[in-house]
Amino acid sequence: MALSRAGCRWALWRLGAGPCPAAAALSRARRAPRPPLCCLSAKAGSRSLLAALVSKAKRINGRYERFLERTFPRFYVLYATFTRGVQALFLEVKEIRKIKSKMHHQRLSVQQLPYRDMERLRQFRRDVIKALPIGIIAIPPFANFLVIVLMYFFPRQLLIRYFWTPSQQVEFLDAYDAIRRGSYPQVVESIALAAPSLPEPQLQKRLKELCAEVQRGSQPRVAELYAVRSVFSGSPLGLNKLQVSHVKALSRVLFLTPHLPAFFLRHRLRSHVLEIRHLDRALLRLGLGQLSEEELKAACYLRGLNSTHLGTAECRAWLEQWLGLSCKLQASEASLLANSMVLLSLNYLRAKE
Repeated sequence: MALSRAGCRWALWRLGAGPCPAAAALSRARRAPRPPLCCLSAKAGSRSLLAALVSKAKRINGRYERFLERTFPRFYVLYATFTRGVQALFLEVKEIRKIKSKMHHQRLSVQQLPYRDMERLRQFRRDVIKALPIGIIAIPPFANFLVIVLMYFFPRQLLIRYFWTPSQQVEFLDAYDAIRRGSYPQVVESIALAAPSLPEPQLQKRLKELCAEVQRGSQPRVAELYAVRSVFSGSPLGLNKLQVSHVKALSRVLFLTPHLPAFFLRHRLRSHVLEIRHLDRALLRLGLGQLSEEELKAACYLRGLNSTHLGTAECRAWLEQWLGLSCKLQASEASLLANSMVLLSLNYLRAKE
């Protein structure tokens, strides 16, 4: 009777001629490589060491900050402002990278972004442009000391908003507003001087009355501005037909340098006004009720109104008026939007007093 293959193997094992299959499998399992315990313990040890070093550094930094606060309180304010500014700027750069990545993957234009993303890109671009000169000055060797001195004595001109103290933010925004408000009377006067050149007598009369009302200290209604919108589409008040002095005054209102050739002044003015127009439409989609107090004040300030000393309700009321005009205008009526930054805000604070 023939033996099966398994039986033969069992018989051979019994006679000592071959290994037992179960024993062989057990032997192979024992010889299998195991993860070295020393590697795992080394990784855990390095992590715990790093955590301990970070904790130690935080304690030392905390003691140093308390020492500065007690001994050099004025320097501590600058130090704390700089530290918070670096952290805020780092987080802002991360957010900008996320927005850019989103635009790339979803193939979105700037005008298709939500309001907050659009405003973030606009403000970050202006911050980079402002910080560029100080970055160029810091390139030569040993120029860092000069940069520190310049930043200390000229913080408004050289530092971006992340490195302003809370008191400096109010002070500097008031200073910038005083500069642009110096151009407001010139803008109104330029509109009044252009009124007699209009071909229609009725529009001449409306525009003269509007300018006289503003010059007397009253604030015009949105309906009055909308009624003369056709005047700002062609000569002499269209954006391409404005006098150079008028264009320079409007450039100062939008915090743009007026020291450029007329062609570049008009181009920059148009691009900035249309950018605000796109922001207005995104803001209307979002809704004013979704904005925080800080966002409301920043939106008013951008559009010509010094909102640093206004409350939330006042900012929201003014923005409603602005959006009621801006979102009705076409791109060809950008001149009216630029001039309305003056006409709607010149006497607003006076009317509230």
